[in-house]
Amino acid sequence: MITKPRFPKWILWVAGIIIVAMILSYVTDKERFYSGPKIGVIEISSTITSSKEIVEDINYFVDRNDIDAIIIRLDTPGGGVAASQEIYEKVKFVSDRKLKPIIASMGGVAASGGYYIALGCDTIIANPGTATGSIGVIISYPVISELLENFGVGYETIKSADLKDSGSPFRKPTDEDRIYFQSMIDDLNSQFVKAVTEQRNLSIEQVNEVATGQVFSGKQALQLSLIDILGTFEDAIYLIGKLVGFTERPLLIYPPKERIGLFDLLSGYIDISSKINWAYPKPEYRLY
Repeated sequence: MITKPRFPKWILWVAGIIIVAMILSYVTDKERFYSGPKIGVIEISSTITSSKEIVEDINYFVDRNDIDAIIIRLDTPGGGVAASQEIYEKVKFVSDRKLKPIIASMGGVAASGGYYIALGCDTIIANPGTATGSIGVIISYPVISELLENFGVGYETIKSADLKDSGSPFRKPTDEDRIYFQSMIDDLNSQFVKAVTEQRNLSIEQVNEVATGQVFSGKQALQLSLIDILGTFEDAIYLIGKLVGFTERPLLIYPPKERIGLFDLLSGYIDISSKINWAYPKPEYRLY
């Protein structure tokens, strides 16, 4: 007589618990079963150093047929010029082609690069106390040549041209260096000013008056036509609901977060060296 193998009861209990947990997680997944309106929310809440993740998040919501609109929630002092411009261009692409309504909601601070990104949206909403504006560009880097000299440390550089090591912390800047960097700053600033004039329907003269690097409150920014409406994040949800024609409060959907595994850590996913880039004079749309 052949007898069937019997599993220990504890294995059956564990298997049962796992199955029940999977069923409950599926049933309680509100997003999966929600048939009402949905808004994608993308949060930019730190210094802008890269555009890759934000652009991917925008694409994620644009490609989802069940997402009716997008809110860019800004709480950032700005950051790298190129990264800010790339996000702005993507936001503007969505707005210009009317792929989906996309509005900017400003939190405590949305300055410089943060404001640049907001320019590409259909509508800009800020709190009365939001710190925004700061239209301008900055380059800063340390100079430690005298410190090294005090310790008897020298630093030799062989270069092909005088400006090749401009911005090096190991030598004092020359007048030629300052002229060189100033010309770059002026060009990048003119790009910022051009974006403001085009997106806010202001004259060059009007924008130049406020493009002093100055930070404005949300209330001041409204008076200067730098934003459209004063309001909170909840007001932004209500506004975008009206634009799309919602009759009920939409469900807020956030982009899926990438999980960092042990392999990612070991292979340099978190690159500490990238954080220590103070020695390189990088132009930024950022609060000082």
